[in-house]
Amino acid sequence: MAKDSLCAIVTGSASGLGAATAEILARSGARLVINYSSSQKEAEATAELCRKAGAAEVLVAQGDVSKDEDCRRIVAAAAPWGRLDVLVNNAGITKHVAHADLDGLSAEDFQRVYGVNTIGPFQMVRAARSLLEAGAKASGRPSAVVNVSSVAGISGVGSSIAYAASKGALNTMTLSLSRALAPLIRVNTVCPGYIDTPWFTKGRGEAGAKQVRDSVVAKVPLKVASRAEDIAQLVCFLAMPASSNMTGEVVRMDAGMHLIT
Repeated sequence: MAKDSLCAIVTGSASGLGAATAEILARSGARLVINYSSSQKEAEATAELCRKAGAAEVLVAQGDVSKDEDCRRIVAAAAPWGRLDVLVNNAGITKHVAHADLDGLSAEDFQRVYGVNTIGPFQMVRAARSLLEAGAKASGRPSAVVNVSSVAGISGVGSSIAYAASKGALNTMTLSLSRALAPLIRVNTVCPGYIDTPWFTKGRGEAGAKQVRDSVVAKVPLKVASRAEDIAQLVCFLAMPASSNMTGEVVRMDAGMHLIT
């Protein structure tokens, strides 16, 4: 195993954007921790894809990032490497509720969405901080935290008010953490627009998901529905040495939707 292999944790990487990100990192020969909350079968399949793609080592760690003890257990899986170079905070959830339906969201809904989408990344960074600092000292360049947010956190749109608010908080936290953790750790965030993954199907059903996709393609200037692989390329750029001088950035990738709204 190469001593200079990139060491990375990707939360919520059983499928979708997280899996696509892990596979791209695997192609560089990285050592990876694949994390899942409940989808063990999908996580194991992703791990096998990463091994075939060239990963130096792949571990699978179960954990719900809203629970601090789980975050510490996920990070502990990487402890034998003695370092971390990359933490991708991709795990996220929502509840699909029309924004005008204020009674459709309970306090418990907000707490659960914030627990995963906002508190989870904070807890993961806290748990991983010493390993990330060790990675920076070993490589001579800052280690990278990449948060996966959403354009919902910028414009207040999206699957629910709770989701948009949680992502807005994550964007602000990115700025706070980038100041607090410099110079050894840099923190950036990706804000995707619509991504063509099963996530919408799970929330809205086949017909609802198709309606959303068709509507997005018709509206956006680039007339495309972004794939998980498209967004993963940006996530990995922010994770890799090519972006070593970037921190505190909130980068939008929405096929131009912001130009018309």
